[in-house]
Amino acid sequence: MVVIRLSRGGAKKRPFFNVVVADSRRAAGKLFIERVGFYDPKAPEGRESLRFATDRLTYWRGKGAQLSPTVARLLKGYKAPAEAAAK
Repeated sequence: MVVIRLSRGGAKKRPFFNVVVADSRRAAGKLFIERVGFYDPKAPEGRESLRFATDRLTYWRGKGAQLSPTVARLLKGYKAPAEAAAK
């Protein structure tokens, strides 16, 4: 099964996560199919902390990819930068 999940990077006590499409049988930090976004929980004020390529998410969801619970929670509150600027 293909899953959309977080892959951790960054330094100790300074996490950075890539949102990746991967085979669920692979280790979380190893091989992935495609990077579709990022999440930086420690981003300073005024810097973007979350971004998704919504067109690629739609594509992979159409192919049957499942969202991990954490990615689903992040996606629920996500507003694209163009949408946020328009409001």
